[in-house]
Amino acid sequence: MSGRGKGGKGLGKGGAKRHRKVLPCAAVKRISGLIYEETRGVWKVFLENVIRDAVTYTEHAKRKTVTAMDVVYALKRQGRTLYGFGG
Repeated sequence: MSGRGKGGKGLGKGGAKRHRKVLPCAAVKRISGLIYEETRGVWKVFLENVIRDAVTYTEHAKRKTVTAMDVVYALKRQGRTLYGFGG
């Protein structure tokens, strides 16, 4: 197989190579754009919930700085346990 290029086994002269037209597909771009919009919306809601919980932990401890542990506890409360940040 080595040294023969894309021709394969090297039998015969090899026919015409397959030619594929390269056209931009607007429909795919539209769909992917909608997916990005949806993803942004989901991320926004998720982050709002995590930040709200983390700030609640911070306020309860009478602090003004949100710590990494506040975020870890907020994530754990939502069922998304995060390991590696203490606790």
